[in-house]
Amino acid sequence: MYCGAAEFICVPSTVIHVPVLLDECMSFLAPQDGSSFADLTFGGGGHTRALLSSAKEVDIFAMDCDPDAIERAEKVKKEFGERFRFEDSSFVDLDKFCSENDFDGVLMDLGISSFQLSKPEKGFSFKLDAPIDMRLNPRVGQSAAEFLETASRESLVRAVREYGEERRWNRVVNAIVEARGSGVLSRTTSAAKLVAEAVGGFRKRQRIHPATKTFQGIRIAINGELESLAVALPKAFRSLKVGGTLAVISFHSLEDRMVKRFMRKVAGRPVHRMDDSYVQDRVSFAELIQSKAVFPTKAEVTSNPRSRSARLRVLKKLGQVEL
Repeated sequence: MYCGAAEFICVPSTVIHVPVLLDECMSFLAPQDGSSFADLTFGGGGHTRALLSSAKEVDIFAMDCDPDAIERAEKVKKEFGERFRFEDSSFVDLDKFCSENDFDGVLMDLGISSFQLSKPEKGFSFKLDAPIDMRLNPRVGQSAAEFLETASRESLVRAVREYGEERRWNRVVNAIVEARGSGVLSRTTSAAKLVAEAVGGFRKRQRIHPATKTFQGIRIAINGELESLAVALPKAFRSLKVGGTLAVISFHSLEDRMVKRFMRKVAGRPVHRMDDSYVQDRVSFAELIQSKAVFPTKAEVTSNPRSRSARLRVLKKLGQVEL
């Protein structure tokens, strides 16, 4: 299971991994005997396992910066042997482990996994009282608690208003600043309560917890998720063979916008509505397999509600480009 934000959820005693948009990804990536793929966000390994099981001699190179993914990767390694290779690293370092024109397909699933949400010490879910951490890789960087206590007001505004897209951002930022030094910002449940009260609490028919957007924005900020994606997309494209497929699943509008604009740029399309560059100045190095994003079916959303905000964009590489 994946979702784009830390949600108010009941976590089951046994976490079941359900890869999002699996059938659609398999259809677009179209694995065949001898194909080589990269899964740059290994997570629970659902997409990787499906690709490895789909055809004989399919090879997978996978990456993940979450140290907990190592154990899951070892299980896949035991099952599939040399056809599977894993690196404990972020996808921003893709070029350190592969060359240009290496893969028939590259997959990026930008969601947070159920494994991460289910562990209190990760500090993603405010259903579980724990130190608020939120780092995708807890071995590096600043925790969410440290960020909330020390970040400038400008950084808080960026996290809550821009990344979290919270309309009541000013109330939230003021509440955070006023709560500094009280201990409230050090734990998930108390921080979530603070934010919920700042935005006015629950409303009728509200689908998500009122702190969801703020938690999402903080997570994006402390992990540098948008900056990392901007670095990784060109590297992923370069690693494709000509004719190869890049498939990216996003859960947040800012991520999706970045993916959309990147794909349109390499496909020689206007990047956005205000793009007034001359047609003759655009060069096509790729083909958009779908002009619009692909969304989960109603059946998938019913069986896995956390897939509801997922969207998939896909392109095919036509030639190499310096990005």
